[in-house]
Parts: sequence; structure tokens; C-alpha cells
Amino acid sequence: MTRTLLFATDLSADNRAAFARAMRLAYAQGARLDILHVIDPYLPRRMLHDLEAAVVEDITTTLTDLREDYALEAPQTLIQTVTGAAYAEIVREAHERSAELIVLGMHRKRGQKDLLTGTTVMRVLRSAPCPVVVASYLPTQPWEHIVLPIDFSLTTRHTLKEALTRFPEAKLTLLHAWALPGERELGSQRGYAQWREREVAALRAQLEEEVETLMRELDGVPEVELLLEPGSPCDVVNDYMKRHTPDLIMIGSRCQPHYASQLTEMLLSEPHCDIMLCRTW
Repeated sequence: MTRTLLFATDLSADNRAAFARAMRLAYAQGARLDILHVIDPYLPRRMLHDLEAAVVEDITTTLTDLREDYALEAPQTLIQTVTGAAYAEIVREAHERSAELIVLGMHRKRGQKDLLTGTTVMRVLRSAPCPVVVASYLPTQPWEHIVLPIDFSLTTRHTLKEALTRFPEAKLTLLHAWALPGERELGSQRGYAQWREREVAALRAQLEEEVETLMRELDGVPEVELLLEPGSPCDVVNDYMKRHTPDLIMIGSRCQPHYASQLTEMLLSEPHCDIMLCRTW
């Protein structure tokens, strides 16, 4: 059975980085790249034939340009247009093609967190049957440094396995945000600092055991670094990205169709790198 990656394009210049990333991923994974453009269903029918031909020509030209601009190898490709609501058609096509991955360009609502809800990107993230990459940075190289916020959940375990399996040559940073009860009230009291050190050490030991258990199940795992930082997940991840500029951040979805975590919203509102969201089931 042919492995398939699905790239949905709106044909804008903002999509070029995601288009090139989709090509790089498909070729590296030996998969066919299905390129999809969704056409407004309310356009006059007499326009559709000429419009579809123009879309295919534009996509074909962009493929050639990207190969030359970034010295990319061309994967096997399939170009298709459909009519309908963009997010619904992308999700439907991913289901029907059993796509292993969906690649999208970054939305245009950067810095406007309150406007994210209705974007195609957010709607696809909530309903996609497979991992979704939202790319906005030019793929001059494969992702070399990947960050994965972790806790003890099934969601984290699944996302970590995706990272270890898909990107065995990348450096992987596991980032855990922690907070201890009573720190504000008791932090200045005698003995609290020693207690805190013991609690954080125990937490690190638990996380290391979780990671090692999963890594023993896999071969050829990448370099892994485990970091524990105090603070909320949003603050810890945001501070780390500003200091270290990773290539990709991978986060898990709890498969709640009408809910996006604060971390997901923060990353999409102010993207510092490409983002990959993985479903737990």
C-alpha cells in the first residue's frame, strides 16, 4: 500500500514554505505527496473547468520552482482539486487516503489569538485523523532540533513515540514544566529548599524511567535531552523557544474536537518554529 502525505494549499505565497517542507518530508519518508486545493463551491459552474486547469498549472509550476530554489528531490505526486469547505474537505481526503500526515501552511492571524478559532488550520487540527504539521519556515534543511513538552499522560507517550519513530536522526529535547504546592507560602521557610530539591529529583527519576521504557521498545532512537523547568507549560515552552530556536515543536492532542489547549493556541498565535500536532488515538 502506498504511503501518503497530504499537503493542502491555498496557492498563496505564504504557503511556499509548507509546500517545500511537504516535498522534503514525502521524499525522505518514501511517500507519495498528494497536493490538494479546495475551491469555493459557490463559484459559477461555468468557471470551474478553467479554474481547475489554472490551479493544476500553478501547482505544477510551484513544484518545479521549489525543487530548483531549495535543491529538493521530487517525490511521487498527485495533484487534485475539490469543491467544498476547506477544513471539511481536507479532513475527508485525509480519511479517504489513509494519509500518514497532513501538512498545512501557517494561518494569517498571527498575534491575534482570539481569531484563531475559525481558521482552517485550527479546524483541521481538531478533526484530523493523523498528525498535522503547520509549517511557516523555509526548509533549508531537515528538522535537526525538535522540542516535545512532556508530562505523564498517554498523549505525551504517543507523541514521544511519533518523534522517536519519525525523526531518528534529530536531536530531541523533552521539556517538562513543573510547579510544587505551597511554594509561594512556604518557599522562604527553613527546610523547604531541601524538600523541593528532593521532589524535583524524584520527578526527574520518574520521567527518565518513562522515557527509557519507551526507548527500549525502539531501535535507532535519536539523541534525547530531558529538561525540567519551573513554571507553567506556556511560559516554559515560550522561554525555551526564544532562547534556543528549535526547528520543530511536537505537541499532543487529547482528541477533544471543540477544544484547543492553551499551549496549542499560544504556539499558533506566535509561531517561533514549525509545529506538529499528534492525536492520541
